[in-house]
Amino acid sequence: MRENGRLAHTLATAFGLGYVPYIPGTFASLVTAAAVALLHRASDSATLQLGAVLVLLLPVSIWASARAARRAARSDPSHVVIDEVAGQIFCLLWVPFSWTFLVLGFVAFRAFDILKPYPIKQVERLRGGVGIVGDDLIAGLYAGLLLRIVYAFLP
Repeated sequence: MRENGRLAHTLATAFGLGYVPYIPGTFASLVTAAAVALLHRASDSATLQLGAVLVLLLPVSIWASARAARRAARSDPSHVVIDEVAGQIFCLLWVPFSWTFLVLGFVAFRAFDILKPYPIKQVERLRGGVGIVGDDLIAGLYAGLLLRIVYAFLP
């Protein structure tokens, strides 16, 4: 594997998280949620930092997931989990940090990613990295909007 191929593969698998034997996407989302929690405990500007990470992560995740999928000769290989990382981060940007919203955001994101309501399934069918990452971003958007609605109704 050429150097660019190795880098794309390492990033697409979220440094190997994609090789967890069972439910690698859920595991990557869980690790991402834990990392978000740690960042919030360590920094007063965690939301801003996560937003910046997401902006940088999006083009990288599209590139890396497309390369890894091409190499695996599959449209969305299960070991490619950088899309779950991006989607989970996007979901958790919608509300102030709390353990309740962290857990609810994790569950909601996974539910939307698995159930794929309209137009998530249609976006997933797009070719290459755009389809791989796009469906998770919409799942993150839906989950984030759900969190925002819950937040609006809390005292």
